[in-house]
Amino acid sequence: MATSDPMLNETLLLLGGAVLAAPIFKKLGLGTVLGYLAAGIVIGPILRLINDPKEVLHVSELGVVFLLFIIGLELKPSRLWQMRGDIFVLGTAQVVISGFLLTGLAWLVGLSSWQGSIIAGFGLALSSTAFALQILADNGEGNTAYGRRSFSILLFQDLAIVPLLALVTLLGAGATETSTFFRDFGVAAAAVGLLVLAGRYLLTPMFQVIARTGAREVMLAAALLVVLGSAIIMQLAGLSMAMGAFLAGVMLAESSYRHELEADIEPFRGLLLAMFFIAVGLSLELGAILDNLLLILLGVPAFMIVKALVLYGLSRLWGSTHQDAASIAALLPQGGEFGFVLFTTAVAAGLLTPATSSLLIASVTLSMALTPLGAALTRRFLVREKREELAEDFDGAGADVLMVGFSRFGQIAAQILLAGGSDVTMIDDSADRIRQASAFGFRIYFGDGTRREVLVAAGIERAKIVAVCTHKPEITDKVVNMIRAEFPDVRLYVRSYDRIHTLSLRAREVEYELRETLESGLLFGRKMLEGLGTSEAQAAEIGDDIRKRDEERLQIQAAEGLTAGLHMLHTRPVRPEPLMKPKRAPILDPRDAAEQADTL
Repeated sequence: MATSDPMLNETLLLLGGAVLAAPIFKKLGLGTVLGYLAAGIVIGPILRLINDPKEVLHVSELGVVFLLFIIGLELKPSRLWQMRGDIFVLGTAQVVISGFLLTGLAWLVGLSSWQGSIIAGFGLALSSTAFALQILADNGEGNTAYGRRSFSILLFQDLAIVPLLALVTLLGAGATETSTFFRDFGVAAAAVGLLVLAGRYLLTPMFQVIARTGAREVMLAAALLVVLGSAIIMQLAGLSMAMGAFLAGVMLAESSYRHELEADIEPFRGLLLAMFFIAVGLSLELGAILDNLLLILLGVPAFMIVKALVLYGLSRLWGSTHQDAASIAALLPQGGEFGFVLFTTAVAAGLLTPATSSLLIASVTLSMALTPLGAALTRRFLVREKREELAEDFDGAGADVLMVGFSRFGQIAAQILLAGGSDVTMIDDSADRIRQASAFGFRIYFGDGTRREVLVAAGIERAKIVAVCTHKPEITDKVVNMIRAEFPDVRLYVRSYDRIHTLSLRAREVEYELRETLESGLLFGRKMLEGLGTSEAQAAEIGDDIRKRDEERLQIQAAEGLTAGLHMLHTRPVRPEPLMKPKRAPILDPRDAAEQADTL
């Protein structure tokens, strides 16, 4: 009888662990990261079902690479320049001060020689990009002030791995090899320059050529080629693979293909990042921890406290509030994945013994495991300024239309309904908005439309139509998903953010959706045509044609993907009927077109 492939068995174990652990820990409020870690610890050190965790860790590090690429896509060079103070001043201060303090701590406890203590100290000064960013993503705090500042510090730490690896060479080889530092620095700088030039002059033309083929799988292959190729180039130059992917993402941040690339890479990023966290759990050496239990029990909290105090103090000096500084300190006190690389290199250079390296790696891994718990406790006990809430009182609620969200869009739509003699129950979670609406005579209730009990109290079971008019797409999606799951027969009319959101809503079979800027953009364009001398009838006819084309293109995109229907876009001034079809398809990313002119 044929036996199964061991690699296939290990893959099934990893996937099974992720599928079982993530929902359980998410339900317990501990976050998916801790769930993946726990799954890895059970599969590896406890049950010993996988014998080579280092190989799994090596492959799964691509999750960090893809993560940095996607982050780079969201950071235009101009925005990155605005962050330069946080990156190069705050980041430098954190690495240098934490590094010297932890070096002294390692020297005092007799961990290694002074050279080894320097490598240990600066290695522990680096934090885990993967853990910190995943925690921010799980809590939706990536765009907060402390989230952006944390990312800036992490970005500098990724840059710092280059001089730190050079420092290993200097300390290991002695003064006769000091010239290698300048050589390595020159190679790294040349590689960065090469990647910047390639991103500026080669990547966009390459994607233009690929887009003409219309082959979805070729675009996906090109996305993977760009990410992995840039990562390998940086690795060969002595930089981290994640830094190479980040730079490639930044170079494509202003490209019309960035949304397509993000959609292609996202599934790989999520899966491989989950595998990375599991692999960290797999590589936890319980034997080394037990053999040095006292040292680890004292050492891990000690170096995490030192880093947290440095992070808090520097953040406060740099202008962060107490709450933000405390959040940064709780998010970044752990060791990082680049510490693994640094300690392994130090062993090869003779600066650290294998036993000391294993002890440091175990300490870093344990600090990673403690970080999600520390961040969760900080969020729970940290006193933040809370948004004002009102008592939920739904006395008298219940009408033909239940409107969730009463911002500008909802207010205009409600005027039509009220003028037509229909009753509307309106709910919103902004106390200020409710007070303002009440001052104008509207009957509006305070309540969170993402909660089932609130919708029931507001009369969703009696409503003929539910109108979701919230202005944030993520909140809209949360409301729609909950209603579809709990009240599948409800007729949903939904405010859409852009055409990508429209396609997503149609896939969930809402009865009607409308992009928030579509009709106003069409009317605005018609009035401009009239101002240029086009007759009112001709302008209206052109506007109707654009609306028809938009609907037809949406239907094509729903069936064939985002790159479909490009031939229906006008890329030159519209002329009165008969409309002339462009001779060739424009090279545009549909999502970018939607951002630049949402009526397209």
